[in-house]
Amino acid sequence: MAVIRMDNVGIVVEDLDGTTEFFRDLGLELQGRAMVEGEWAGRVTGLGDQRVEIAMMRTPDGHGRLEISRFLEPPVVADHRNAPVNALGYLRVMFAVDDLDETLARLSRRGAQLLSSEVVRYEDAYRLCYIRGPGGLLIGLAEELG
Repeated sequence: MAVIRMDNVGIVVEDLDGTTEFFRDLGLELQGRAMVEGEWAGRVTGLGDQRVEIAMMRTPDGHGRLEISRFLEPPVVADHRNAPVNALGYLRVMFAVDDLDETLARLSRRGAQLLSSEVVRYEDAYRLCYIRGPGGLLIGLAEELG
């Protein structure tokens, strides 16, 4: 048996509406929103009784999905939003964009901030940067060159 695909990356946030709008501005499409609750959901996550509001978003190519979750019950127990890039565990998601400067200008209107003072060029292949998005989310952006 082998993996068929990566289905989605999950991110837990405090502000589901604001985060969803941020990722819409990035270019993702909202597939839908739902409340996930009940005994079956708690068995999947191991959290027991839970109520989670989710928004599922899809990249324009249709292959990548982002599940954005806001936990109502149980309360969030840890906060990794200010962890540096070299912290252990899940940290960031990287998106390929067609125009990095335009994307940064658009996202900065929603509060995104560069982690460093500049966008960095990697050889003749990419322009890259990390930004802090809504609620401190760490997001990578890459523009392929030539």
